Amino acid sequence: MSKPNERREEHDVPMIHAGPGRPGGPGGPGPMMRGAARGPVVKPRNFKGTLKKLWTYLGPERKRLGVLFFMLLLGAGIGLLGPYLIGIAVDAMTDGPGGSVDFSLLETILVALVVAYVADGLMAFLQGWMMAGMSQRVVMRLRGKLFEKLQKLPLSYFDSRPHGEVMSRLSNDIDNVSNTISQSTTQLMSGSIAIVGSLIMMIVLSPILTLASLITVPLVYFLAKTITKRTSVLFKNQQIQLGKLNGHIEETISGLVVVKAFNREEKSIKEFETVNQELYSVGLKAQIWSGFLMPLLGVINNIGFASIAIVGGLMAVQGDITIGVIASFLSYSKQFVRPLNDMANTFNILQSGVAGAERAFEVLEEQEEPDDAPDAVVLKNPKGQVVFEQVSFGYRPDVPILKNVSFETPAGSSLALIGPTGAGKTTIVNLVTRFYDTTSGTITIDGVDIRRYTRDSLRRSFGVVLQDTYLFSGTIEENIKYGKPEATEAEVRAAAALANADGFIQRLPNRYKTLLSENGGNLSQGQRQLLAIARVILSDPSILILDEATSSIDTRTELHIQDALLTLMKGRTSFVIAHRLNTIRDADTIMVIDHGEIVEHGSHQALLREQGVYSRMVGSQLAIPAAAAGGK
Repeated sequence: MSKPNERREEHDVPMIHAGPGRPGGPGGPGPMMRGAARGPVVKPRNFKGTLKKLWTYLGPERKRLGVLFFMLLLGAGIGLLGPYLIGIAVDAMTDGPGGSVDFSLLETILVALVVAYVADGLMAFLQGWMMAGMSQRVVMRLRGKLFEKLQKLPLSYFDSRPHGEVMSRLSNDIDNVSNTISQSTTQLMSGSIAIVGSLIMMIVLSPILTLASLITVPLVYFLAKTITKRTSVLFKNQQIQLGKLNGHIEETISGLVVVKAFNREEKSIKEFETVNQELYSVGLKAQIWSGFLMPLLGVINNIGFASIAIVGGLMAVQGDITIGVIASFLSYSKQFVRPLNDMANTFNILQSGVAGAERAFEVLEEQEEPDDAPDAVVLKNPKGQVVFEQVSFGYRPDVPILKNVSFETPAGSSLALIGPTGAGKTTIVNLVTRFYDTTSGTITIDGVDIRRYTRDSLRRSFGVVLQDTYLFSGTIEENIKYGKPEATEAEVRAAAALANADGFIQRLPNRYKTLLSENGGNLSQGQRQLLAIARVILSDPSILILDEATSSIDTRTELHIQDALLTLMKGRTSFVIAHRLNTIRDADTIMVIDHGEIVEHGSHQALLREQGVYSRMVGSQLAIPAAAAGGK
């Protein structure tokens, strides 16, 4: 019931099941899958807003950021001392007696320079170490929030998006954020300090040379603005294409058996090549445009150095400044321009990180499942009386799936739901478990609207066995205990025996400690189904939902577990979705659904006597005329 599909047929796109009103089908939430129409690429909607959100995740690190800022100030001070000492050293070459070298001063300056550069290197190491730790902690919190958010989103969110695209936001986009924080934060902070400090020292040394050097600043600004305007769009598109590629890979690997069964390997490869080519194209453009920045900045820097050399040379000839001042000024000019270049390049990198952060925040801003009502109560010891009153529902508002459905299932009784594919059978159990909420009408359990129960207690009352069984990586024992972690080994074995799973488990090398691969890939489909049944038996629910629970089990095995299922259903309200006659004929009530409406309901014998839809279905299944079926 993780998906509201009523069809189980393969369409042109492998592993995307589309039925009326469900994702990808007529009336579904929309074709958000590979191959869907691609709209125009847009820039990040709110660059500053996304940065502010990232800043909130730096909250617990603000004390460390204060320490880091102090270290940056100290490092910048040491860095600014170097060029000044170099200027003094140059002038010491001619300031000795008679124009000779002042070796004593020069020796002192050289020692000071060595100490300054060693201290600067140590500061740089400590800054990098601190920033790496902070960035990883921030990203750890963001990734945790994102995963926690995924647990709170309604199933409709996942039904309308490829799972690989969702996982890409949790992995690739978050990694981009990590790289951006670790690289950009110190660059921006240290660069700002270096620019201000260098500018002050340049003005102190020579206001005229400062004006000569500043002619490059507008050029750097316009160059960075022009390039980042393009790269922001390209990096955003690159992340989108990467998400599509991951979605295709995840989908193809998950459905590899179907891909091979329908000989769709070549088609899948071509689709992969198409998406991969799009990622290559946009990635290439992004890297080319971002790669333009540094070479062009180098040209601009050389223009600045040339202007300083020309003006400084003229001033030195006139005796306005010394050669040592020019040497110091050139170093300060380099320290002034280099952070500008680094910050321009950092802003370029920032585009990629902001694009990833924005995609992560889009998930965090998705509407969660509605909170429990303020007066919600815990469902304790439910009897299991389920009543639908004029219930209507559609996965899309314009395409109704259920239309004013009303019925009552007494406590402890069994209800079999049958009908053609897409009629609305699985939708009914999706609603009773509150995986979706009704469009109109009410559903009650024991006379209370299910929306007045807490979701946790409501869903704990259900035991669900789906047609598409899912097992988690881990041991067989851990999978059976999934709904009751505190169960003893004896309880696990008893549940497995009741589900007829103990026999094949005992034949495995490690028995109940056997490790399963992803989704139990090292077991047969039938064995996985038996483990799913054992899992529900162990959880001992009050209400059972069996959605084609024995469809993947061979007839002989099904006969073995039929009695176990009947024993399990005894005294429990049970919803059974099935097509096999021997699965539904013993139900207290059989309800035939077609086009979202109840067309017949009653016991097996009563419906046969009516000579209606159910009678014809039985007749076709037994390969005998419907009239003859009525006499059975």
